[in-house]
Amino acid sequence: MARSDDVESHVTDPDLIAKRRGQIVSAAVSLFSKQGYARTSVQQISRQAGVSIGLIYQYFGDKDDILFLALKLVLDTYEREIPPQLAGKDDPLDRLRAALRAYCTVVDSLREATVLAYQATRSLPPNRRIFIENAETRTNQIFRDVLEQCMRQGLIEAPNLDLLTYQFVHFAHAWALKRWAFSGRYDLDTYIEEGARLMIEPFLTGAGSQRWSKLGPEHGPQ
Repeated sequence: MARSDDVESHVTDPDLIAKRRGQIVSAAVSLFSKQGYARTSVQQISRQAGVSIGLIYQYFGDKDDILFLALKLVLDTYEREIPPQLAGKDDPLDRLRAALRAYCTVVDSLREATVLAYQATRSLPPNRRIFIENAETRTNQIFRDVLEQCMRQGLIEAPNLDLLTYQFVHFAHAWALKRWAFSGRYDLDTYIEEGARLMIEPFLTGAGSQRWSKLGPEHGPQ
């Protein structure tokens, strides 16, 4: 029996595993986020995914496995897609702004899964919950590292770096969690620009303000 991401599979072909699991997880995320993890059955997931229940059990041991990989997908995407958006940016304020944009953009692409992470992480067994929490901590470290770099260069002053780090994280997540409030009022670019005004500009030092003004407006990746 093959193993992938601590989830057992009766199938050994890695490409087929990735394809089928992606199909099944996508269906499950939609159902979990709409009706809750506890009220969603494997039979409902099979219907949503257009596959048999037997096929699901070729790739997953149980419904808990599906939830675990759904949550892991969100964090893997953060770790894979955010760092490249910072590559080649030497100015720490530019890196901070790019990190905010990258994080919000990933959340935008995984809105249902982001909501699910808040709703259902507590449904995981303790060992898997700790795995997800540790992965989230690694992702949040991206913001903390860039903020520390800004502080070392005297560009920002933050009275509490831990809380400021989580303000960035929560702001990005709110794009999914409070979609009902923001829809029709902000597009993603405007939301990110307003976030920079709220969470970067108030903490700029004199030197930071001069540097920030030289960066000019930011309208997404070029």
